[in-house]
Amino acid sequence: INLPGISGLQALAILRDDPATRHIPVLAISANAMPRDIEKGLAAGFCCYLTKPIKINEFMEALDRALKLVKTGLTDS
Repeated sequence: INLPGISGLQALAILRDDPATRHIPVLAISANAMPRDIEKGLAAGFCCYLTKPIKINEFMEALDRALKLVKTGLTDS
């Protein structure tokens, strides 16, 4: 979420505004782990919101969810 020069929320908005990338599920990875941070990220449109330190099993599950969204075409919102 806290990227140099731009926030992850801004980056997500840019990706969602571009027809070439709007269908791609985007995972949020952040040290911001308060419930309101997670809710804000999910409401913004991130496919999943993972907090640091990253747990490999959760990361792999998030990737699986994202890939399933692409296969079923549910990311065209």
